[in-house]
Amino acid sequence: MAPPMSASSFLDALRDEGLTVVQVGDWRTHNRNDKGDWGPVNGVMIHHTVTRGTDTTVRLCKDGYESLPGPLCHGVITKDGKVHLVGYGRANHAGLGDDDVLRAVVAEKGLPPDNEANTDGNRHFYGFECENLGDGKDPWPEAQLEAIEKAAAAICRYHGWGARSVIGHLEWQPGKIDPRGFTMTEMRERVHDRLK
Repeated sequence: MAPPMSASSFLDALRDEGLTVVQVGDWRTHNRNDKGDWGPVNGVMIHHTVTRGTDTTVRLCKDGYESLPGPLCHGVITKDGKVHLVGYGRANHAGLGDDDVLRAVVAEKGLPPDNEANTDGNRHFYGFECENLGDGKDPWPEAQLEAIEKAAAAICRYHGWGARSVIGHLEWQPGKIDPRGFTMTEMRERVHDRLK
């Protein structure tokens, strides 16, 4: 449990981990902080976008849509492995999820099944949307998987968290399937190895 890092520290942490970062518009002040608290933060959540194409994906994640205004994450990780920063602060990405899962993330223990949606995840998680159709067939290029690994590790490194602080949306909210096409167990192993 920690206060969120500053936007500048977030940018520095990602770059220090070796990521190529694209700053999009007024990302440092683009948030949903008027709708609730941002922090304390407890982990990193990974999503897929169900979109194709960098420009379309980044625009959607920055602006959102009528029923769900943006930003829809903090960073968009595109197929080429770049991280596009679209917001900082509270973002509409996690929604309501399971308080038992949050407790496990805080304790860095194995995750229980997500069987209820009673806790505000937008307050507690950094969020990365990853460009992918989410159909189980759209490939995940190694450059993109490595960028997900690096982005998650950068945040964990800053806060002193282990890899168990990294979860998928499907592990947080009942009915969600993202990210689809790799397992979060595999991604946590990658993050763990990087943090060593």
